[in-house]
Amino acid sequence: MSDEVAGAMAAPDVKPKSISRAKKWSDEIENLYRFQQAGYRDEIEYKQVKHVEMVDRWPETGFVKKLQRRNNTFYYYDRQRECEDKEVHKVKVYAY
Repeated sequence: MSDEVAGAMAAPDVKPKSISRAKKWSDEIENLYRFQQAGYRDEIEYKQVKHVEMVDRWPETGFVKKLQRRNNTFYYYDRQRECEDKEVHKVKVYAY
């Protein structure tokens, strides 16, 4: 995790400075896809809203395993990639 992300996580109610769209799949894009499906910008916003320190991840892949939506229902994700190539361009990448 970069110092910039760590600093952003420590600051309450931090807002992103810019946004771009994903062009190519990666592990980072996969996890962003999962957070955005659950209704959050990214891990930073999830931790701020849900007041959690850790996010459940699959140990084999590091992908997000489970997220709690704002309405308190849960999303469960597979160990393997779920963001298909045709969905990659929909993922928003935020810069802080």
